[in-house]
Amino acid sequence: MAMIAPAIQSAIDALSKPMRERSGSVFYTGRSAFAQFADLYILGLNPGGSPASQADETIARDLAEWRDNEHFHWSAYEDESWVGRPMGTSGMQLRMIHMFKQLGLSLRDIPASNVVFVRSANEAALAAEKASLLRACWPVHEAVLGALSIRSVLALGTTAGRWIRDALGAHVRIAEFRETNARGWASEAHKAADGRAVITLTHPGRADWRNPAADPTKMVEAVLKRRS
Repeated sequence: MAMIAPAIQSAIDALSKPMRERSGSVFYTGRSAFAQFADLYILGLNPGGSPASQADETIARDLAEWRDNEHFHWSAYEDESWVGRPMGTSGMQLRMIHMFKQLGLSLRDIPASNVVFVRSANEAALAAEKASLLRACWPVHEAVLGALSIRSVLALGTTAGRWIRDALGAHVRIAEFRETNARGWASEAHKAADGRAVITLTHPGRADWRNPAADPTKMVEAVLKRRS
């Protein structure tokens, strides 16, 4: 059974005890996705839910479960039950599955996480701790990006995209998809000086990518196939 890259394991081990004790989660894909080179890394903003009612669902507990062999080749988007629904059938999961089926990729093979591992009641509460949380969590993402030779980061939602673009210095826009419905929400891709791309998508918790008018998959495909 393949081992995850040592640099990634070292970054995980360096997470502080206070961070590990907080409500949250780290990876949305099993260890097999972190043991091989990958073109793409999926990052949401932070775990959903309530840090009060889910106080016992700590980052330490999540990492312990992630190390379990049952989670070796696994995706939270396909293999977890969300909001009491059968595995892989919540709205956001179905939209992720739709996109990656169109791309011809398996979600179980794509490394996935959140920019910040800590669960928060809302985005405002998260923003109040932005600097300290990024300092704590970003070294893990740096290790993933470097060890797996990631070329593109798929950001779920505009806030996640903005934080990732700032971290990578990705500010040259290289692609855009604008919904063809009345609201016209935009998804965009930006490139950093080192060639890595950040693809910022409408959040699949709000936008139904299964509707052709709101589906940014073709833009994602074009960015992943770029030569430079």
